Amino acid sequence: MARVKRGVTAHAKHKKTLKAAKGFYGRRKNTIRAAKAAVDRSMQYAYRDRKNKKRSFRALWIQRLNAAVREHGLTYSVFIGGLTKSGIELDRKTLSAMAIDDAASFAAVVETVKGVLGAEAKAA
Repeated sequence: MARVKRGVTAHAKHKKTLKAAKGFYGRRKNTIRAAKAAVDRSMQYAYRDRKNKKRSFRALWIQRLNAAVREHGLTYSVFIGGLTKSGIELDRKTLSAMAIDDAASFAAVVETVKGVLGAEAKAA
């Protein structure tokens, strides 16, 4: 059986890890053992925080919507319930952007929701 020399492969793997560790402090940027541990951990954080970023943005949109609909005399939960009952299928991101950039169309959506909620209150 032929002998396998692994120097080239190992060097390439080390280079890849050290490139990923660029910008780290101390030995973490230039010692392969420390760099490998730091890069592995950084990839775990990156994976976790991609999920957390979505969570954070959804919370931001909800806060913005709550503030915007309170100006029209509703609360967030009542507004979202009214949206569902009125059949309007706009997501929170779009509604939040609409509240900031296009107040007139957002007011129209709120009035539509109020109309549905008002008709429901009269029926009950």
